Amino acid sequence: MNAPLLRAQNLVKEFHTGGRWSGSAGVVHALSDVSFDIEPGETLAVVGESGCGKSTLARCVTALNLQTSGTLLIDGQNAQDLLRREPLRFRRMIQIVFQDPYASLNPRRTIQQSIGDALRLHRMCKSKEQRDAVTALLERVGLSSDYLGRYPHELSGGQRQRVAIARALAVQPRLMVCDEPVSALDVSIQAQIINLLKEIQKALGVAYLFISHNLALVRHISDRIAVMYLGQIVEIGPADAMRRNLLHPYSRALFAATPEIGRDKTAATPMLRGDVPSPINPPSGCRFHTRCPIARPRCAQEAPLLRELDGRQVRCHFAEEMLPAA
Repeated sequence: MNAPLLRAQNLVKEFHTGGRWSGSAGVVHALSDVSFDIEPGETLAVVGESGCGKSTLARCVTALNLQTSGTLLIDGQNAQDLLRREPLRFRRMIQIVFQDPYASLNPRRTIQQSIGDALRLHRMCKSKEQRDAVTALLERVGLSSDYLGRYPHELSGGQRQRVAIARALAVQPRLMVCDEPVSALDVSIQAQIINLLKEIQKALGVAYLFISHNLALVRHISDRIAVMYLGQIVEIGPADAMRRNLLHPYSRALFAATPEIGRDKTAATPMLRGDVPSPINPPSGCRFHTRCPIARPRCAQEAPLLRELDGRQVRCHFAEEMLPAA
């Protein structure tokens, strides 16, 4: 059996806060025991409230932050070892598209220079072929050669994000991490960028780790969905199965809070009590038990494991109660 394109095993990421002068030292538990696989050509979407660890996960997968513990394997190879031995090869395999395309593009570089720098650094083509290569990349994302000499401030938000996608594609990555790639764009432009990403995937076979809080987009683009809460994956499974039924109380509340055409407005929406706990001092046992509508004493005492149930994985002691009646 072939190894998945990307495998995360028990990832932990902690940030130390404060220090000698502040007198308020602490540890932010940003990721705790996060495990998942991504197959070639697959889209895994990661959803959850702000602060749940989605962007930290994106930065760990792309080695912009190194995990505190746990293992990342890319094509069966340890990602940190590969990054240390062959950094350019690692960067070619995994690219990232950020939320704000204006912040991720150098305002002093033209579009040709920004994309051409990636081609030159990774030796993707000869110098005399660079202009043609950049033009082809722009055409791939729906822009013409007229944009070669322009600067980022001369482009709209959607055009800038297309340039950012073209730059990521320049090194022919096998995995693209898309960290909220359309949240800063108008709704009509969001649909264009999502359709573009799907077209690119169909043509090139690139896999996506798609980070988003927009559940409507997630349903449209993903093959599998992972739901995160306070640094942990609480449910992960095929998108079709999770559209039909959700097994974790947090997953149900999260998706029920999303407006959806055709949904029965009289259906009861699970209400969450309280606020999201601090990642500096997460609750004992199940991290969701302080807000869970079905919590019991066991939940505060024993941390649930991510276990197989009904064709997916779920982190809940009482998930069987969420299964549809036979």
